[in-house]
Parts: sequence; C-alpha cells; structure tokens
Amino acid sequence: MNTSTSEPTAQMMLGNTLVTLLGTAHVSRQSAETVKSLLLSDQFDAVAVELCESRHKIMSDPDSLANMNLFQVIREGKASMVMANLALSAYQQKMANELGIEPGAEMKTAIETAEQKSMPVILVDRDIGTTLKRVYRNIPWWRRLTLVAGILAASLSDQSVSEEDVEKLKQGDMLESALSGLTDNDRVLFNPLIHERDQFMVGKIREALQDSSINRLLVVIGAGHLNGMNKLLQETPAPSVQNNQNRLEQLNTIPPASHWPKLIPWLIVCAILSGFYFGFQKSPDMGWQMVIDWVLINGGLSALGALVALAHPVTVITAFLAAPLTSLNPMIGAGMVTGLTELLVRKPRVGDFAHLKNDVSKLGGWWKNRVARIFLVFFLSSLGSAVGTYVAGFSIFHRLTG
Repeated sequence: MNTSTSEPTAQMMLGNTLVTLLGTAHVSRQSAETVKSLLLSDQFDAVAVELCESRHKIMSDPDSLANMNLFQVIREGKASMVMANLALSAYQQKMANELGIEPGAEMKTAIETAEQKSMPVILVDRDIGTTLKRVYRNIPWWRRLTLVAGILAASLSDQSVSEEDVEKLKQGDMLESALSGLTDNDRVLFNPLIHERDQFMVGKIREALQDSSINRLLVVIGAGHLNGMNKLLQETPAPSVQNNQNRLEQLNTIPPASHWPKLIPWLIVCAILSGFYFGFQKSPDMGWQMVIDWVLINGGLSALGALVALAHPVTVITAFLAAPLTSLNPMIGAGMVTGLTELLVRKPRVGDFAHLKNDVSKLGGWWKNRVARIFLVFFLSSLGSAVGTYVAGFSIFHRLTG
C-alpha cells in the first residue's frame, strides 16, 4: 500500500486490519490536503479521528454554542470549565485566523470525505471536559490558578504565528502546545494531557476493530500522539477485550477530589468569624472596624474585578455587596452571583453566540462579546473576592495582635 506523504506515519497489523496512523498539525493546510488525498485514494475503508463527541458536535454544528444555557452553566458551577474550553478554542482559532485555515481542518476534511464515500467515522478521543478535570485533579490547588492563567495567556497572546510555527506542532499536541510553558518536563500535567489520551485512543481503536468489516483503517491524530500510540498498538500480547474495556472506563473516570482541600474554605471562614468574635470581645469599636475592613476589602476587590471586566454597574454593586457574604459561605462563590447578575441585566444577543469563537481569539473580544464577558466577570470577580478574603483576613489578624 502506498501511503507516501510528508506527514509522519506508522503502520501495523492488528488482527486482520491494517492500521495506518497519520500524524497531523491541527491547523495545517498541508495536513488537511494529505488527509483528503489518502481517503480519496480508495486505500481505506474506515477512518478514525482525534475527536470526542462534544468537539465533533461543535465542529459539525457550529451553531450549537447558541444553545448553551448560560444560567445552567453558572448555577451548576461549570463556568470555569467552559471558560477554559473557550480559551483553548481561542488559541486554536487565533492560529487559524492568521493562516486563513479552519481549526481542525484535517479532522473536518476526514469526516466530510468519509461521508462522501459512505465510509465509517470513528471518534476516538476522550471528552475534553474529562481530560481537563483529570488535569485539574492531578495538581495541587495552588497550581490550578497557574493552569487557568496559562490557558488564558496562550489564547490572548499577540505573538504572530507563521506556517513554520504551525508545522512545529507536528512535534506536539494542541492541548500541550497551549500549555507549553506549564507542561515542559512536567509529568503531572503530561500524563492526563498526552499519555492517558494515547491509551484511551488506542483502546477505542481496539474496540472499533472488533467489527471484522474494517480491513484498512486510517487514524488521523495530532503528531504528538503518534509515537506513543504506535508503541501501545504494537504491544504483545494485546490486552483482552475485557481488560481493554476496563482500562477505557478507568481513563474515563474523574478521580474523586481530596477531602482535605474542601476543609480549607471552612477553616478560613471559622478563622474569620473567630477574629470577629475576639475583636468584639476586646471592644465593640474594634469588632465593627473589623467588619468594615472585611466588607470594604473583600467587596471592594471583587467589585474591582467586575469593573475590570467592564461589567454592568448593577453587577459591580452586586459584587461589592455579595462578596463579603459569599466568602463566608463556601457553597456559593462571588462569581456565581455576579455572573448570573450580568446575565440578567445584560442579556447576550444572538450575534454574541454566533461570533463567540472568533471574538475570544482576540484580547478585546472577551470584553466586546457579551457571552465571553459574562465568563470574564465570573472569573475576575471571583479572583478579586479570593484575594480580598486573604487580605482582609490578614488585616483582622493584624488588628487583633496590634
């Protein structure tokens, strides 16, 4: 079989099926052309792509973002995850905009060409939400802010991208590239981002090949996965069907959160309330001054965060009033209140949903687009409240010991 191409490839026999791995760059024009050429060559009878159900849905139905229930997203505490997803999409969209090619073009080309030839399409990647949650659970709480900052920095960078830069992605993976400053030599992040997904995609391929009608399979993946998947696919002996299924379930499970980090917010609340108590015991004036400090610092910094996000004046006032109270109740965050308030007083327009992916690929777009700004209000007011809690806490401690 002739699979001569400039893209990195690997081939192996799995049972009666010849599997060809094709490593691509996710915003490379050459990669998209190679995929189309191979599938039109009649050398394959099925194609597997590095997509999960949710990313496939967005790719095949760009208007699906318009159906996002923002109220439900914020109320269920999913705003941070959606914002991270948007930032990662923005990173890819930014590169695509500069090069004039659609992000994930080679995946979309694979799907469209396969449909033209009535060829089965197999989605092999793990859901991006599961991957990000496993990354999140894999790192200590203090590194999570660094992770979010890294994702946002990658998406908002003004550095221009050349075709050569994109071709360098063939040595890595889109998720890893977006977090390049964080993943270098960091196995804690590398494992869920790359190695686990290698295993998951290999498991999905083995699962698909239980269908004996697939004799020649083309697998379209980011080149950063090529070596790892090639090695796993050539394992001998191959895992049993049951063991393969068990491994897929393990990789798709979100690890339970550690119990002790959940105690930290409650311990902080107890410390703050104890500070109020001892302050009033010393003197009512000191106690009330502590309360004023708490409201001004915590509410003020949360309101400042909302103001930086250019929130509606009602939202800014709400941040000031809500943050001192929500900080004493770890079950409700300031961002949840401010995000819902911004949603109610400045409802997104249809165009905001339609242009969301393009808008967030530019720095100013996060403020211009009402949907993106709601997430920005959520994030910055939450950050302001979190900083305010510690600053106000130190102020209370200082008054008690001063």
